[in-house]
Order: sequence, then structure tokens, then C-alpha cells
Amino acid sequence: MSAPQPRDWVLHVDLDQFLASVELRRHPELVGLPVIVGGSGDPTEPRKVVTCASYEARSFGVHAGMPLRNAARRCPEATFLPSDPAAYDEASDQVMGLLRDLGHPVEVWGWDEAYLGARVADPVELAERIRTVIAAETGLACSVGISDNKQRAKMATGFAKPDGVYTLTDANWMDVMASRPVDALWSVGPKTTKKLAALGITTVWELAHTDAERLTATFGPRTGLWLLLLAKGGGDATVSADPWIPRSRSHVVTFPRDLTERAEMDAAVTDLARRALADVVAQSRVVTRVAVTVRTNTFYTRTKIRKLDRPGTDAEDITAAALRVLDLFDVDRPVRLLGVRLELAPPS
Repeated sequence: MSAPQPRDWVLHVDLDQFLASVELRRHPELVGLPVIVGGSGDPTEPRKVVTCASYEARSFGVHAGMPLRNAARRCPEATFLPSDPAAYDEASDQVMGLLRDLGHPVEVWGWDEAYLGARVADPVELAERIRTVIAAETGLACSVGISDNKQRAKMATGFAKPDGVYTLTDANWMDVMASRPVDALWSVGPKTTKKLAALGITTVWELAHTDAERLTATFGPRTGLWLLLLAKGGGDATVSADPWIPRSRSHVVTFPRDLTERAEMDAAVTDLARRALADVVAQSRVVTRVAVTVRTNTFYTRTKIRKLDRPGTDAEDITAAALRVLDLFDVDRPVRLLGVRLELAPPS
């Protein structure tokens, strides 16, 4: 029997409960206990949400995005820790460096996940080596999904968690996915799921066997054909080793109390714009458009965006533009959240 020949694979590496795991490295006494990361670590702090929860906390129904107060009610014995982005940056950089040292192209998708493209005969062996190296060098656990494209590899990681390896290819795609709901597919959200349900399509198998013209009539040619491709297990197989370059910088704040005075809103937007601009300047980038997000106390949320007269980094121009965008809103209710996003020109 001949040995397997090398072929192209895509591996999706996802660090398990990443933020919580970074905290547990410096608080080993909390290993095995429910830990919740978010805000300043004070569960009574208003309008702060869970950034990450350990698996032990998740067993109580705690999840990212949940208000800290709700998390404390669900899991009163949990330890709450403040979010520490600098520590997460450092840990992420260390992991991504280890992945690059393996000699394969690595495409970083955030703090805790990356794609690795490799031409190997045994991708499982490579996946196990990745897990071993990361655990030995950082003390962090990761899961690895294996396939021949990014979308299917990312879905495979979901089956690998926690701290495992899973392979999802043409050979087992329909065996694993056929009866699952359409929102089990990568990038298929509630709105798309609702539209598909209106067509009588609720499972991956049904979507994969839907006529393409029916889908394009509802979703348009691009999205309709993409949905069909996803349901059949297809996707993008290109792993780029180019460094990730942010296309925008933003800052958002949820206020301890709702803002009712326009002067307070102006001051908050000005501060957010200046903070985002400081990030832009530090990266030697140039702003092209300014966006402002407003969320009222009824949770009505909208974002408006406008192009600058000329790209630049002048603080007065940027803050004035942000205030002009705020003027576009008819703010007739107390404001719960404000955000400013600065969109950037490609680096020269």
C-alpha cells in the first residue's frame, strides 16, 4: 500500500476560550472554576458585558455579549476579571509567531484564530503538532479544523472544540451536515435563515439541493450562488500570508447613564473621534470617511457615514466631520451608546 501523497489542505486554528485562558495562565488557582472576563471586572458595573467566559461559566448559560449583571445572577460563584487587551495582544502575537515558525502560510483573522495553508500528506499530524507546540510554548489550548477550504475548515473547528482536531471534507460533508439547520453554515445569520425558511428551506441538505435560479431570484446572483456553494461544502481555499491591514479604527462607549443633552453627545463623539484618530496616526494611516453609530435607550441602533472632503489626519477636520454626521441623526430619545469609526485609505 503506497503512502499518502502530499496535497493542499487548509487548517483553521482557534484558541479555546482565549481571553479566559490568558487570564487563567496568570491565575492558575482559578483553573476548573467559572471565570468571566469583561469590563473592569465588577459585575455590578452598569451596561458592561461579558467579553469571554470559561467553559465552566458557560455551563451556567453565560456567554459573550451578556450583561455582566445577568452573568452574575446566572453564575453567582464565578470570579469576574477585568478585560486586559494588552495581555491578549501579547498572547496572540506569541501564538501567531509559533504558527509562522512552522513554515506554512498563515492568515491571521483576529486575536484567537488563523488559517494555515499546507501541502502535506498527513494534515492530522500537522494539526496535532500545532496543538502540542502552542500548549508547550504558551500554556494555551487550541482546536484545529481541517479541510480543503476556509469555510469548511472553520466549521470543522466547531466540531473539534474543545482542544481537539476534526476533519471535514467531501467524504463526510453530507453525513455530518445534511440534517443540520442552515444557520450551522459559516456566515448564515438570522435574516438569511428567515428568508430561506420562507422558501421552505431549513436544512443544509435542502439548501444544497435547491435550484440555483430560485436562490438568485431571492438573494441576487452573488449571494444566492454563494449560499448554494456553502451548502455543498465549497468555499475559498486561498490562504494569504500577507499581514492583516486594518481598514478602519473605531471606538465605542456605552454610558453608565443615558445621555439626554446634545452637549454631552457632542463631547462624547469628539472624544471618541480623537481616540480613534490617535490609533490611525500611530499606524501612519490616512482617514477617508467618518462614521457615527447611535443607540438609543430603546436599543434602536443606526450608523451613518460620510466621506471627508479630502483624506487626512487633521484632528479639527476629523472631529468636525464626526459632529456633522451626528447632526444627521434625529436624536429624540436618550442615547445609550455612541461610536465613531474612521475608515482608512490603503497604505501607500
